[in-house]
Amino acid sequence: MQWPTHEVTNQVPELHDYNIFTTDIALADGVRREQADWHRENLIRFGAELGSEEVLRLGDLANRHVPELNTHDRLGNRIDRVEFHPSWHELLRLLRREGLHALPWMQPRAGAHVARAAGYFMQSQVEAGSLCPTTMTFAAIPVLQNELALFAELQPKLFSCVHDPRDLPIAQKHSMLIGMGMTEKQGGSDVRANTTAARPLNGEGRGAAYALTGHKWFFSAPMCDAHLVLARTDAGLSCFFVPRWRPDGSKNAVLVQRLKDKLGNRSNSSSEVEFQDAYGVMVGDEGRGIPTIIEMANHTRLDCVIGSAALMRQAFVQAAHHARHRSAFGRHLADQPLMRNVLSDLALESEAATLLMLRLARAFEAPHDPLERAWRRIATPAAKFWICKRALEFTGECMEIWGGNGYVENAPMARMYREAPVNSIWEGSGNVMCLDVLRAIEREAEGFSLLLDELGSVAAAHPGLHGLVTALRNDLATPPEQREMLARRFVQRLVLAVQGSLMLQHAPAAVADAFIASRTDAECGRVYGTLAAPALQQNILDRAWPL
Repeated sequence: MQWPTHEVTNQVPELHDYNIFTTDIALADGVRREQADWHRENLIRFGAELGSEEVLRLGDLANRHVPELNTHDRLGNRIDRVEFHPSWHELLRLLRREGLHALPWMQPRAGAHVARAAGYFMQSQVEAGSLCPTTMTFAAIPVLQNELALFAELQPKLFSCVHDPRDLPIAQKHSMLIGMGMTEKQGGSDVRANTTAARPLNGEGRGAAYALTGHKWFFSAPMCDAHLVLARTDAGLSCFFVPRWRPDGSKNAVLVQRLKDKLGNRSNSSSEVEFQDAYGVMVGDEGRGIPTIIEMANHTRLDCVIGSAALMRQAFVQAAHHARHRSAFGRHLADQPLMRNVLSDLALESEAATLLMLRLARAFEAPHDPLERAWRRIATPAAKFWICKRALEFTGECMEIWGGNGYVENAPMARMYREAPVNSIWEGSGNVMCLDVLRAIEREAEGFSLLLDELGSVAAAHPGLHGLVTALRNDLATPPEQREMLARRFVQRLVLAVQGSLMLQHAPAAVADAFIASRTDAECGRVYGTLAAPALQQNILDRAWPL
């Protein structure tokens, strides 16, 4: 027999059935400000759907039922097929339906990149693994648009807003997804060490067919319909479009060896593959594979920023919801001064990340403007370094707010915490990003000067921000032999100056002041909850989480 030994009280109800868009003031204001208000009604509708109990549950299911690799069918035929839980395909259906794989290319108008970033930011709060094939498809489109004949053939499949999970040749499908294969065992980020070789089949150079032999140590989303792959020709590393099926309808010789057993991002299949004379078509100029695929990486790095900013937002929302419902020592957690300090600090960090990701998205709409190019080429890798790293500490702090309830797998915090490191590693780790910032500053000297002038103009009336910008200018005089060693210090300062400038321009003055004061105060350090302005904290929290 069983009988009740206690009454269940003081447990926090699940957070669901809320609108992810309308409850995020910084996001909603940014969409209007950055010329994407034409997409507002779609974002409101989508925000309500994403915040529903049904859709939020999809993220949990997709990560509990991880992909399974079947190398052969029951008759012994090689199929190299990855099977997914239905929740995965439902998440991809949502992403595809909203055009998050191609919106700016399908609707090239003012604010299109911002509109897409806002939608991507919201779905990132539901589930992260399904974003991988989505962002790679999105980033591959501008590369493929330079290949006129190939793109004419692929465009209807790329622009389709219908998810088609069938494993068939591209010509037989309603839509397609594109992945990426760059890194090898011996090189990692140093793709110049790649050894995969490409042998010409019928002619050479751009648009010609090649046979690829070699391997990839990380091959993202092997069930994509094609991948952009780096392989070596006589002229050096070149970029190839490698479909899952050959033009004659036979399966291409891309053999999936195993799936990676990852810390997080478990709904997504990352794999190791071998090429055994796999069919591929060269895209871009021969020997220029790295510059060709870097165009793709610039877009995926922006999505890393968006994804980490979204992870921070969702972690904060979960922490604030918990603190408003959980009591300890006679009061709700959110009513206790020290907890308000922690939550307010987290809210500032999240808003600054949101403002920065929206500003970067807008920069991708003006490819020929020197200032916007500086935002794109200098501020984007800087933001990827900083925001993706801050997400690790941020999600850990939010988990701590939940206490022991946050440290169990049937609550949302554990998945977010395990998800946090991936964006800091994927598409270039922290050191790679910082060195890329230094290189970009040298190549975009005019644009960086314009960026500093813009920051200086905003900072003129604010001593704390003015000091950051002055320090940045002084950093430019650092001897070249010291710049690499100090790159992380410089990039940290750059991102804080950029975030402070955006907060001054777009957040309430008191909120911006609190952010800049805390981020330039050496006594605050890196620990959240060290704000020195207690009178502002309730205003900060009411703005960040109005429910």
